[in-house]
Amino acid sequence: MQQTFSYEAREQTLIIHLPKELDHHNCRNLKYETDLLLAENYINRIVFDFSRTEFMDSSGIGILLNRYKQMTANGGKVVLCGVNAQVRRILTIGGISRLIESYENREAAVVG
Repeated sequence: MQQTFSYEAREQTLIIHLPKELDHHNCRNLKYETDLLLAENYINRIVFDFSRTEFMDSSGIGILLNRYKQMTANGGKVVLCGVNAQVRRILTIGGISRLIESYENREAAVVG
């Protein structure tokens, strides 16, 4: 089964709908695709939507940290939504939950 991402733009917000598994196999594509989207559009907020995600490894943490650093350096923000208990545990262990705000649902994350 192909693990794919889908993207949604709302004004200056990029919403990234993550697949069931976020691992080293698909993080390379995520980085490449978001690099292109960020280069072509003025984005000041990225919402990572974890509502379908059941598994994430350290590659996912790396992507989140990379985008967090990139956005904060440019005055932007990265937020998360729809994080389940298993993924939240990984985010907490990786220190992400101290850096990146998390919302219950996508609409709250977009409005922020």
